[in-house]
Formats: sequence, C-alpha cells, structure tokens
Amino acid sequence: MNSLPTAELPIGQTVGETVRIVIDTLYARIRSGEYPPDSRLPSERALAAELGVSRNTVREALDVLETRKLIRRRQGSGSFVIYQSERPETPSPDSIGERTSPLDHLIVRSIIEPEMTRLAVMNMTPRELDALAQTVAQIEAVRTDLNEFIRCEEEFYRRIAKATRNPLLESCYELTIEVCRQSFRTALMRKHLTPDRIQEYQTRFNSLFNAIATRDVEAAVEITKLHLVEEQKLFLHDG
Repeated sequence: MNSLPTAELPIGQTVGETVRIVIDTLYARIRSGEYPPDSRLPSERALAAELGVSRNTVREALDVLETRKLIRRRQGSGSFVIYQSERPETPSPDSIGERTSPLDHLIVRSIIEPEMTRLAVMNMTPRELDALAQTVAQIEAVRTDLNEFIRCEEEFYRRIAKATRNPLLESCYELTIEVCRQSFRTALMRKHLTPDRIQEYQTRFNSLFNAIATRDVEAAVEITKLHLVEEQKLFLHDG
C-alpha cells in the first residue's frame, strides 16, 4: 500500500492516528507523482485546511517525512519533495499482474467493491466524506488528462477502502490497483477514454458519492455493481 511502514519511522518515534493519516496521505501523493520530485508542497496552513487537521499535526507529519528523506524543508521557502520513485520493473512472466486477465480482475472487483462500498457507507465519518467530496471535485475537473483521471479514480476508491475500517480488505483492494498498473487497464482506458466517456464516469462517481453521503446502502451498492457492468461491457467490446 502507499503508506509509510511503521518500521520506517525514526527509532523511538510513535505518532497518533491523525498524524499517521496525514503521513499516509502525503506519502501516497508523493509516490503517485501528484507531488513530483523538486516540487513544493502546499503550505502547512493549506494542508491543515484541506485535511481538516491542526497545523501542529501537519508539522509533525512533515517532520516524519523529512526524517525519512522524502522531503526537505527550507526555512522561509517551504517543504520540497526529494523522493525519487524507482521506475517500475516489467512484470516477470510469472508475476500476478502477468497471470491476471481482465476477466479475472473484474471478477475480483465484483466480489470486493460492493462489500467495500457497503461498509464505507456505514462507517465513513463526516471528515472522510469531506475528503471524498474533494476527490469527486477533482474527478469532475478532468477533461482529457488520462493520468490525472486514473490518479483521482484510485484515490476515490482508496478513500472508500480505508473507510471500511478493515485493513485486510483495504490491502486486498490495493493489490487490485497494483495489478491494474502492471498490465492491461491503463492501455485499454487510453484507447477508449473519450470526453463523452469521461463525462459518463464523472456522473457515476458523483451518483455514488451522493448515495454514500446520504447513507443509502442499497443505492450505493447498486451503483457500484452497475459501474462494474459497464466496465465489463468495455472489456468485451475491446475483445
């Protein structure tokens, strides 16, 4: 998962749950390229407002990221990304990404996503709903940028997975994302991601968010299943 392992915290340092969430959020953004190398992070004040935490919490999270050599803080200038992600290796012939077909992937998603959504509807906090709303707004702002669309989509589902309060389920879903990156889905989306299709996806994500926000379990699960059906049609059409 895109979270900083507890073992990588400085020796003798422990952090609270809220600080951990901020660390994981920033770490995921750095690894995904949302905050690329040499870029300046938003100010502590801006991050605190966006994430709904205190500036002290943000400062503590930045302390950890700096200790792990992910960022460098310059007095009077801000915090800058120094993390250099390694280029992903080509999957080996026997890797799970190579052995997983589009149909295999959709079957697993059809098992995981409806239950994941159901649990998220019941467990998501107001703060998590606010964060999910921000991600939906980012999705709706996309016009033709495939990479940005996929990044926002991953973030949307990661927030849902985290809200299940089930770390095993969250980890299982993270694996489905990694398999997507290794193989077929990005290339397929690149072929079919027209402005009209982006708009269709945006409408679905907005509908799903509204169902989650109103705690409508049945509607949220149904929208999730219908989205998977549309994905299946896309793959079958491609085949």
